[in-house]
Amino acid sequence: MGRSKLQKFQVIGERENVVEPGKENFKQLKGRWAEDFFENNHELVLEIGCGKGDYTVGMAQLFPDKNFIGVDIKGARLWKGSSLAEEMELTNVGFLRTFIEEITDHFADNEVSELWVTFPDPRPRLGEEKKRLTSPRFMNMYKQMVKPGGIIHFKTDNLELFDYTLEILQKNNENNLIFTHDLYNSDLQDHTLGIQTTYERKFLGEGIPIKYLQFEVVK
Repeated sequence: MGRSKLQKFQVIGERENVVEPGKENFKQLKGRWAEDFFENNHELVLEIGCGKGDYTVGMAQLFPDKNFIGVDIKGARLWKGSSLAEEMELTNVGFLRTFIEEITDHFADNEVSELWVTFPDPRPRLGEEKKRLTSPRFMNMYKQMVKPGGIIHFKTDNLELFDYTLEILQKNNENNLIFTHDLYNSDLQDHTLGIQTTYERKFLGEGIPIKYLQFEVVK
């Protein structure tokens, strides 16, 4: 696990479960992830800003009849997730290395069945609201990709980011919006599948409540 970043980049450059710039299939899978990447017709689930892929790999283990893609720009983090997927011999999980700003270049309208945003950078500084992965700009991108009736989930430790996101969704009257400011003292735990990210375990160990919400995409 002590490989250098350059070594990790070299490894993921050779892995079939990682799609990244320079590979032949980069930006060639839009609308065809199930057929061309997974070679099946199963539903597709995304984790946005997946980091080390805790949720992506965890969900792939729980649901072998679905396809999962973790999206992040950090190659060293994707090395970790793709390594776990290989070790577990999971064929229903892959990773995409790209900026989230370019996410709709990779997925067609209504191609995604479900989407998770897990513990993104809260971007607390003034003027950074547009860079938050739950800002209206990004939420509109997600809703474009997620099919009608699909669910978008959001988990964070950050109260400011959570309330910012919740306010936006409430103003938009998003369908079937449910939320909690303290996931593990609520009746919504089952909605998060019992999976905890590295960051989540850290925050819980510090006594920080985990915030969670979900809503249904309507078009």
